[in-house]
Amino acid sequence: MAIVDEVLALREQTLAAIEAAQNSQALEQVRVGVLGKAGTLTAYLRSMGQVAKEERAAVGKTVNEVRSAVEAALAESKARLAAAELEASINAAAVDITQPGRAQQMGTRHLINAISDEISEIFLGLGYTVKTGPEVETDWYNFTALNAPADHPSRSMQDTFYVRDLSGDEAAVRGESDVLLRTQTSGVQVHVMEDEPLPIYMIAPGKVYRRDVADPSHLPQFHQCEGLVVDKNITFGDLKGTLEYFCKAMFGEERKTRFRAHFFPFTEPSAEADVSCGVCGGTGHTHTGERCRMCKGTGWLEILGCGMVDPNVLEMCGIDPEEYSGFAFGVGIERVACLKYNVPDLRMLLEGDMRFLRQF
Repeated sequence: MAIVDEVLALREQTLAAIEAAQNSQALEQVRVGVLGKAGTLTAYLRSMGQVAKEERAAVGKTVNEVRSAVEAALAESKARLAAAELEASINAAAVDITQPGRAQQMGTRHLINAISDEISEIFLGLGYTVKTGPEVETDWYNFTALNAPADHPSRSMQDTFYVRDLSGDEAAVRGESDVLLRTQTSGVQVHVMEDEPLPIYMIAPGKVYRRDVADPSHLPQFHQCEGLVVDKNITFGDLKGTLEYFCKAMFGEERKTRFRAHFFPFTEPSAEADVSCGVCGGTGHTHTGERCRMCKGTGWLEILGCGMVDPNVLEMCGIDPEEYSGFAFGVGIERVACLKYNVPDLRMLLEGDMRFLRQF
């Protein structure tokens, strides 16, 4: 009975293969190869009609016995392999409580926000209020009300991004829009002078935008803090004393300040304020006698622009310049951060390099 011998040999081969299977996937391949639709044992069952009648009973009995033995071996091996794989998975996911834990790093405010908050705290201590305004402004609040009409040359220094109107207005569609991304937070000062009662002591920190190419000292988007005082009998001496106090509070009591004549369309007289270099101590040279790279040998670093509010600005905001006077100033927050911590490139503040940012 050659067929019976073949089936018995198949049983031994199959049981050996089941025993040798290392994982559930290999065991499944054995099952499919023997008991699947195209399996070797299944083929014997399907060919029973071709077996001689005198051998059919013996062959059928042997095939069923082999099938039962294979199925039992498969079930036993499947349970054993599943238990082993579960244990391996648990061991792989186990936590070694003897190892030190991974501490979660504490986050901090970004240096730009931290400096903005520090500036605000200094002026809040002087009795100022902090005001905010829209980043999308009209030409009136960004330029005209600040004594910079359409043909004023100072506008070219603050070239910005204009917002195109897609509502269908013909002039706006041609690009003649008067809506723009603000180039300075001075527009907030105009809003406050128009809407709030006198006297005014305020600062306005926030984002501003200009069409500058990013380089070590310029950014197309940066942060600015402008200040405004409008009251009776305000003099340039009040401006100088306020900014000297601010510079010492921000950079240290040992730092000195100086004022240089300058031009701004919305202040008269106007000045640039400098602070003594913190790298060389205001000498212009390092301890080795070399020219200081931070201040380029001058001993001074430009920090902000300021001046007495132009009477034309007061009049356009409905304030009598014969009764009231005031001063204004504007400082770049990124510039303050770089000067305070001797950062050589403004772009480093925006690159998101945590090795740099964690220093602060």
